[in-house]
Amino acid sequence: MRIRTLTLAAALAAALPIAGLLPASAVGTPEPPPSPRPGPVAAAELLAKVRSCSQISNGKYRTDQTAPATVPVCGTAGAVFWQADMDIDCDGRRTDKCNEIADPWFLPDTAFHQSDGEPLRSDTLPYVVVPGPSGIWDYRAAGITGGSVAAVVHGDQVLYAVVGDTGPQRIIGEASYAAAERLGIDPDPATGGTASGVTYILFKNSRISPIESHSAAVSMGEQLAREFIAND
Repeated sequence: MRIRTLTLAAALAAALPIAGLLPASAVGTPEPPPSPRPGPVAAAELLAKVRSCSQISNGKYRTDQTAPATVPVCGTAGAVFWQADMDIDCDGRRTDKCNEIADPWFLPDTAFHQSDGEPLRSDTLPYVVVPGPSGIWDYRAAGITGGSVAAVVHGDQVLYAVVGDTGPQRIIGEASYAAAERLGIDPDPATGGTASGVTYILFKNSRISPIESHSAAVSMGEQLAREFIAND
């Protein structure tokens, strides 16, 4: 019995240094659980932040050529925004969906180009259109440029996109075929779009490269939207 007792004591003594080398979780001290990742920013959260308007435009825009000028551009420290309709921009590269036959107003170019120098492809890239610079408002003075990140809200949906084209100087409320399609809006350039209920939030001094990377727009858009909700 004495021999067995000594042998057991020696075994325990030999095991103690090894236990000291093991990580805390292996000797009974649990590690803290990882912090949960924040969920996507909800449409309601963004709409709550743009409920009031501090107008930065020198006047208001029309949503269509014959409509009255009722839409101001509003501003905060980190973003500009407006609430309007959505007309369909099908300009840029010719495709089966966007061409002179499908779109009576088709133009084979966009104000901003892909990294290879080609016009944007409006039926695959979600982008928004800003009014051309004028005495009403100049998007460039607000830190907005091609590739700036935008959040487009329609109903309970949020779509992250880029600034991809410019439009008429006195009309606002336009986005690409792909943007409309992803928001469940009829993307037909001749008959589609929606007459109201779209909020455009453009984040100042943001820009992704290459402009055609929608995944980069989504990643940065989520981050900027979360900061906008928390701080602006």
